[in-house]
Amino acid sequence: MFVSHDRLKSLLAPRFLRYSGIGNSPAAQAPPAGHNKMETLLYWIGLAAVAVFALTGVLDAGRKNMDLIGAVMVGTATALGGGTVRDVLLQRPVFWLGEPVYLYVALATTLAVFFVVRGLRLPLRLFLVPDAIGLALFTIVGTQIALEWHAPWLAASLLGVITGIVGGVVRDVLCNEVPLVFMRGELYASAAWMGSLVLIGLQALGVSAVVAAWAGMATILILRLTAMAFRITLPTYTARK
Repeated sequence: MFVSHDRLKSLLAPRFLRYSGIGNSPAAQAPPAGHNKMETLLYWIGLAAVAVFALTGVLDAGRKNMDLIGAVMVGTATALGGGTVRDVLLQRPVFWLGEPVYLYVALATTLAVFFVVRGLRLPLRLFLVPDAIGLALFTIVGTQIALEWHAPWLAASLLGVITGIVGGVVRDVLCNEVPLVFMRGELYASAAWMGSLVLIGLQALGVSAVVAAWAGMATILILRLTAMAFRITLPTYTARK
C-alpha cells in the first residue's frame, strides 16, 4: 500500500525528535520511548563500523604493498569517509570531530591490523566479508542519523547508502582501483538501499527503532553475502556496436 510523504513523516517524526525544548506539549519536549537505547546502539554500531572499515582499508593497502603511513591513511579514510560526507550534506558537525573516539578507533585498528597481518598470505577476496559487515553497519547508522535530522524518507535512505559506500570508494581510489560499487559484480549499493528501506518501513509501521535497525542490518548482510556466494548481479548496460 502506498504511503504518502506527509503520512510517513507524521509516523516517523515523533520517533526521531531529539530533546530540543521546541513545542508546547510534553510530547514535543521529551525524548521518544526507547530513545536512549537507540542512541546507545547507534554509538556502538558506529564504533564497530569504523573498526571494520579501517580493517578493510588496511587489507586493501596491504595488497598494494603500502608502507605504514600509506596503510594508516587508507584505513582511516575508509573508516571515516562515508560518515564525513553524510554529515557535510546534512550540515551537522562531522561525527569524528565532535567525538574523537571514532578517530582513535580508526587509528588503533589500522595500526593493529597492519602489524598483525603484514607478512601473511591472505586470500584476495578476504576483505569482502568485513566490507559487507561494514556496509551493513554504516548504512543503518547513516539512515537513522538522517532521519533524526528530519531528512525526508527517500533522502534519508540515500544518505544511508552514501554513508555505507563512500568509505569503500575512497579506499579503492587511494589504492588505484576502480571502486567496487562501480564495477559489474554482486549486489552492493542496492543491498544497502534495501536494508535502509527496511529500517524506514518498519519504523513507519510502529516497530521499535532498535528492532528495525537490527532487521535492516540483517537484510543488507544477507543480501550482500548471498549475492557474493551465488554471483547475483544487476542487469548491465551494453551499448550496441
